[in-house]
Amino acid sequence: MGSVVFVFGGTRSGKSAFALTQASAMQGKKIYVATAQALDQEMEERIARHRRERGSDWETLEEPLHLGRAVRGLGQTHDVAIIDCLTLWLSNILGAGLSVEETQEDFVESLRSLTGSTRLFIVSNEVGMGIVPENEMARQFRDMAGRLNQRVAGVADECFLVAAGIPLKIK
Repeated sequence: MGSVVFVFGGTRSGKSAFALTQASAMQGKKIYVATAQALDQEMEERIARHRRERGSDWETLEEPLHLGRAVRGLGQTHDVAIIDCLTLWLSNILGAGLSVEETQEDFVESLRSLTGSTRLFIVSNEVGMGIVPENEMARQFRDMAGRLNQRVAGVADECFLVAAGIPLKIK
């Protein structure tokens, strides 16, 4: 059975770099599941830079909406995978008008049933350690992201909080 490693932290905390370093050191076929969408030139440049940083060992799958389906396909095809990142994915779900509850449930179920020997690293932003947002929509997003992080942490085999580039294993 596969294993799930949840890596979370604030913006620019080093969480993605930590996940990539850990995953790159592992043997086997690797895939990076990207939730970002190149909706403007800055994001296009950011995505291109991240692809170069990963190098040729990594296959890339762009999946902005259906992470449950993507995870179900990993078990028989890849040994190491990274999903980066859940908060962008949540934004994509909201923007597409999909049911947050149904989409999250499908994703969490896919984690519970991860097959093969895939080691799956999941990256997410910790959005609940700052001030309470001023507007209702931002507070709702913070709450949704916090609940999603709790659910993923609950099924993960290992959890790391990354702050200032330093990972702290909490599970």
